[in-house]
Amino acid sequence: MDDYSTNSAPAALPVDGERLRDFDRILRRYKAGKAGLERRVVQAEQWWKLRNDAAARRDFDLAADRDFESRSGWLHNVLVSKHADAMENYPEALILPREPGDRQQARLLSSIVPCVLEQADFESTYASAWWRKLKTGTAVYHCAWDPEALNGLGEIVIRDVDLLSVFWEPGVRDIQDSRCFFHVELQDDELLERRYPRLRGKLKGSAVNLTRFIYDDAVSTEGKSPVIDVYYKQDGALHFCKYVGDEVLYSTENEEAGAQETGTPSVSFADTSLREGGMLPERRGLYDDGLYPFVFDPLFPIEGSPCGYGYVDLCKNSQTAIDLLRSAFLKNVKAGATPRYFARSDGAVNEQELLDLTKPVVHVSGSLDEQFLRPIQSAGLPGNYVAVYESLIAELRETSGNTQSANGLYSAGVTAASSIAALQEASGKTSRDSSRASYRAFRKLIGMVIERIRQFYELPRQFRITGRGGEECFVAFDNALLRPRAIGLGDTDLGFTQPVFDIRVEVQKRNAYTRTSQNELAIQLMGLGVFNPALARQSLMMLDMMDFDGKDRVKQALQVLAGESDLLPAGDEAPDAPVGRPGQRKLPGPARRGEEEPTFMRAARERANRSVSL
Repeated sequence: MDDYSTNSAPAALPVDGERLRDFDRILRRYKAGKAGLERRVVQAEQWWKLRNDAAARRDFDLAADRDFESRSGWLHNVLVSKHADAMENYPEALILPREPGDRQQARLLSSIVPCVLEQADFESTYASAWWRKLKTGTAVYHCAWDPEALNGLGEIVIRDVDLLSVFWEPGVRDIQDSRCFFHVELQDDELLERRYPRLRGKLKGSAVNLTRFIYDDAVSTEGKSPVIDVYYKQDGALHFCKYVGDEVLYSTENEEAGAQETGTPSVSFADTSLREGGMLPERRGLYDDGLYPFVFDPLFPIEGSPCGYGYVDLCKNSQTAIDLLRSAFLKNVKAGATPRYFARSDGAVNEQELLDLTKPVVHVSGSLDEQFLRPIQSAGLPGNYVAVYESLIAELRETSGNTQSANGLYSAGVTAASSIAALQEASGKTSRDSSRASYRAFRKLIGMVIERIRQFYELPRQFRITGRGGEECFVAFDNALLRPRAIGLGDTDLGFTQPVFDIRVEVQKRNAYTRTSQNELAIQLMGLGVFNPALARQSLMMLDMMDFDGKDRVKQALQVLAGESDLLPAGDEAPDAPVGRPGQRKLPGPARRGEEEPTFMRAARERANRSVSL
């Protein structure tokens, strides 16, 4: 006999139709608070495409004669140059342990995380996000888990998100403080009904209308419905619901209640997928870290919003003034280059022949003098107008930081790499500042990647990494060393702990001048005798006062030469250890002819010569 009678009503689901209507009310309120930002974002995109006629006419009272308006590319050049600076300083994450016992995991993660980003095509995502950041002022990243990737093994996906499709609580500066977070995407009704058969005949549109960019193509929204992803925090856990209209497609609360029909994954965002078979994870909610899986990266931050404003908002007034003067100049040049005449109505000049420049002869009836035909003199523009035009261009360059030095234009005679590097250092302050801001967002993103690895890498998978010597190495990795582990003192249970890491962001790519400067530094050090074993101790003291890339590797090699290597085996003690800081050991020099090299010396040299290190 069944435990349930035929008259018993099914248990109410945590997320039902009434809950969805509450989500819709919150979403409409969030969208109303974001209306001003959406207008600014759409206008910025129009400026980027140099189709800013409507926007310019709203901001400025142009002359009545609008038959010709010149549009220059100064603002366009600013965005292109800033994007090139960003991609030249592409970030790379270095994972550092907080405890000595976590060094192995940190070394493995430092080698594996770049492989994960490469598989997710993060460089393309980073480039696209920077275009959005420069134009609209904000880049948005989404770090999700795709359970269907790699033939069901699952993998991390990172995408850049359209700012018009996400919504948060108005007035908060950090989206993690928002009550809810929404992502809305239009999807084809036919595809939705094919994936979710229970939706047939129920897709009747939605009260939420998305703001869209002005596309070049004719984009129709007919036959499409907004699919809403809502993230919300409850009882310390991050929950998620995916719905369209009044139909719940997936809910973590309903899944945990054990009563939600699962279905198939969503079309676009992987973390909204439906876990097949109703298999519940050990944790509650969607992601164990409890954070909204979105990272905002503003360019110029503003109060009361996680977004910022971009270079279009900063420079559009200067660009408009430049275009107005440029249009006036060209009209004046056109007027001066086109001959025009005053002619009396009773004159006998053949006007068709006069206006036809291919006619060598113009016929006139009767006498001809200035009383019948007089040329119109066009007054040229004074030179101060041109000076104003050039000052506006200089203002735009200085305001945006896109100076001539930043673009690689230097004064005559500046050829040394150190001088060029000094000019770049002085002119690239704004680019470096915006890059550092992106590094802070990148650090948060890498933190989410590590948490996805900790949560979902339950099965081992192979990664191809590069050793220090450039060799290919293959390692197997899972989350066994990252999962929480029990700790205790004797018979006392003290709970659980898990490895925690610090993330340091470094520049992966270098420009040609940086590499040249680095090479010149190496040549100078060689010429000064820094790599002479007899001067190794003095060289180490000098290097302690210097700061350049690769200094640690140079110091390590010099320590071996100086007999102060930290690579000795733990059980070997070097004779004649000098008095100094703990851990310093003196290694004897090379064995004399006929003498056998000491065991600890041979072990130290073998370790120093190893080229593969995790």
